[in-house]
Amino acid sequence: MMDIKTILIEAIETGASDVHINVGMPPILRKNTELTKIDFPDVSNEDAREMVLSMVGPDRFKKFEQNRDLDFSTTIDDGHRFRVNAHYQRETIAISCRVIPNQVPSIDDLHLPPIVKELVDLPRGLVLITGHTGSGKSTSLAAMIGLINGKSKKRIITLEDPIEYALENNMSMIEQREVGFDCPDFASGLRHILRQDPDIIMVGEMRDLETTSSTITAAETGHLVFSTLHTINAPQTIERIIDIYPANQQDQIRTMLANTLQAIISQTLFRRVDEPGMVPCTEILLCTSAVRNCIRENRIYEIPNIIETSRRLGMQNLDSSITDMYSKGYIDREEAIMRSNNPGKLEKLLTPMEQFEVVQPAGSK
Repeated sequence: MMDIKTILIEAIETGASDVHINVGMPPILRKNTELTKIDFPDVSNEDAREMVLSMVGPDRFKKFEQNRDLDFSTTIDDGHRFRVNAHYQRETIAISCRVIPNQVPSIDDLHLPPIVKELVDLPRGLVLITGHTGSGKSTSLAAMIGLINGKSKKRIITLEDPIEYALENNMSMIEQREVGFDCPDFASGLRHILRQDPDIIMVGEMRDLETTSSTITAAETGHLVFSTLHTINAPQTIERIIDIYPANQQDQIRTMLANTLQAIISQTLFRRVDEPGMVPCTEILLCTSAVRNCIRENRIYEIPNIIETSRRLGMQNLDSSITDMYSKGYIDREEAIMRSNNPGKLEKLLTPMEQFEVVQPAGSK
């Protein structure tokens, strides 16, 4: 019988970010965006069943068989943690595991813009980190909470599904509540959280109307709230939140969002070319009075121009971040152009830079 721990240890030792297990083929590792088979036998459906059962136990396995999907986290003997989704495909069990680093990385380690450090000092309001699945949103959130934990005496409560980074108390007092274990769902946890005397609230994801509404209400009541959305830029994030609400409530939510939103950080991960690993390129929106007016008056289409003309405040669009990461020698020119918002414009911008030697990061070869 194939052991899931053996596969996860292989992922750690080879520096993989993800493990994918499907019946009828060997386990697959993702390393620096590329998928590779490992030298293991083909996985049987009984192998996959025993893997899930060994990680969740019989009670949660019954729930998995009923719902056909289950999110959870698991830890192997050496302390490494993994975020796991078990699901069915073609009537067989499949498993996807995300490696969670043992140490919470710093904002500097992640190469996030300096303005991100200032956002953790906000007294109240809503800060959103957005991006597609696997763009590092949870890691950036953990880094921001870690920065607060290292310098401020705050009471921090997180609602996560599942808990990813295990956060240790330092200067702050941290409670981590896992949906499905410590509370039935995000909405229920948020309904009670205001009675638990938090200074800072972290909501793993704004998934639906009830969770979104409760998250914004928490920010309205004077708390600093962090959360995530699966959106790729700031305008889309604002529109997604508003569109969650029924049409007759959308004017009201525009006003609420204009009053509470502080910043949106939208991430896109790029493969590094100077060393193994990934680096995020980011769009940063800060909610100035001009941005708040755009939200209230439903002029979201003007926000990209505000970002472009407000760099001195710490805002930046994705292409500016891509240009910066390319100039530092972190990312590939072809990928930079291909994944930019305006490939033709970026290509013209990068061409003069190539007349000079690209600055290499300290310590690179």
